[in-house]
Amino acid sequence: MKLLCLLSAISLATGAADLRLGIIGTDTSHAVAFTALLNDPSNPNHVPGARVVAAFKGGSPDLEASAGRVEKYAEELGFKYAVKIVPSIQELLHLVDAILLESVDGRVHLSQFRQIMKAGKPVFIDKPLASTLSDALEIARLAKENNVRWFSASALRFSRGLPALQKLEIRGATVWGPGPTDATHELDLSWYGIHSVETLYALLGPGCVEVARISGAKGDAVTGKWSDGRLGTIALDNSYAGFGAMVFAGGKSVAAPADLYTGYQDLVAAIVKFFQGAPPPVDERETLEMFAFMDAAQRSKQAGGAPVKLK
Repeated sequence: MKLLCLLSAISLATGAADLRLGIIGTDTSHAVAFTALLNDPSNPNHVPGARVVAAFKGGSPDLEASAGRVEKYAEELGFKYAVKIVPSIQELLHLVDAILLESVDGRVHLSQFRQIMKAGKPVFIDKPLASTLSDALEIARLAKENNVRWFSASALRFSRGLPALQKLEIRGATVWGPGPTDATHELDLSWYGIHSVETLYALLGPGCVEVARISGAKGDAVTGKWSDGRLGTIALDNSYAGFGAMVFAGGKSVAAPADLYTGYQDLVAAIVKFFQGAPPPVDERETLEMFAFMDAAQRSKQAGGAPVKLK
């Protein structure tokens, strides 16, 4: 026992106790941004406790946002942060303690998770968890079946502009943000609208029972009705505009700061704590309800804006 304590102390002193992380999918800026926070101690927002040591490129040839960036970010990870680029997910799994599933294409997350799960290592699945409700549910089922710890979240949930609002007795909320879509993703809100969906849920929590969505030439309005009577609305702009939120509490409206996006450091810190053994910062039931929300919004859009119950 004394020897184990001594070895542990030596490991901590030398920094060897840092968790070894592996990235799957170098086709998103998040791969580089997260690595910069973890691997560079000189970064003013450095997050200690883990390092990215290996990455598998992945990539989707039929998705320009993926195919046009996968090599660029892989090269940056290798040359700037000494991350080993490996040819397969299986090889990566042998080198790491935990996984950052970063692939920008939500369609491939289920198939990549199938390869990850047998290793039994904790996984952070970047937004979107999946591109369909059925895929999201299947990931959750497989994780439970294989005893794999996981969570998924947008950095917007960890915005430093939200805690002041979350302390209020919220009676309703309106959030807004960019809503560009991509034809490859069956749930079109999962492509970029997921950020605003997550913001709304960070404020109201789970419990939505019905959704209605109206689409216009310049954007969409999505309204959810919660089981306790609260309403939550998302206003989406077709351009890449900023993020915002306003809640109704105590007989008045209270707005968040001008732009809710406050960086990735708080999300990355939450990921490291989770990998170190902390409970997931977002309950999987809430994550899955968000996909049921987006699924209902998709069906409402197809029905010309008619209210649709969540599955």
